[in-house]
Amino acid sequence: MKAPFKTVLISALATLSVFFCVTYMSCNRDRCKTIVCAHFGVCNDGVCVCPSGYEGSNCETVSREKFLGNWTVFEKGSATKAAQYAISIQKSTQTTDVVIQNFYNYFHTPIKGYIHGDTLTIPNQQYEGKVLFGIGYIYTNVTYGQFGAINMRYEIIDTATLLVNDFGFYAPDESDPSAWNK
Repeated sequence: MKAPFKTVLISALATLSVFFCVTYMSCNRDRCKTIVCAHFGVCNDGVCVCPSGYEGSNCETVSREKFLGNWTVFEKGSATKAAQYAISIQKSTQTTDVVIQNFYNYFHTPIKGYIHGDTLTIPNQQYEGKVLFGIGYIYTNVTYGQFGAINMRYEIIDTATLLVNDFGFYAPDESDPSAWNK
């Protein structure tokens, strides 16, 4: 009589174990089930992974938007005196691209740039007898508010004279990064 009791007890414990395993496994929800990622973002373990050019908890924000607008530039280069002038950053063809009007207070041609997160990159390009390139970072400024300042480091090389005007791109030298404020 003891053998059937043991068998029933083992069967009952096995059945309860299977029941608890199935119940436990069914409680682990898919973390991405309720997440909707915009602009072709992909949900991974409950977090949206955004494509280049987008950011935010659900990829809902175009990264370059915070860079667009009118900026006042304050700078002193390694070969130029202190200057203040206005520039404008505008949309370009791709989601990550921008153009900068009146760059260096010299160029009539819009300068190309691209955005990745909080970074503005000016790739190596040549216009109006000068080669230029640089990189800048946007940040919150106490005076100008959220995304109100860019710390821009760049270099201008005159192709005729080979004179280099550095704006904090190479350190240490006698120049500081260019300060752009909204």
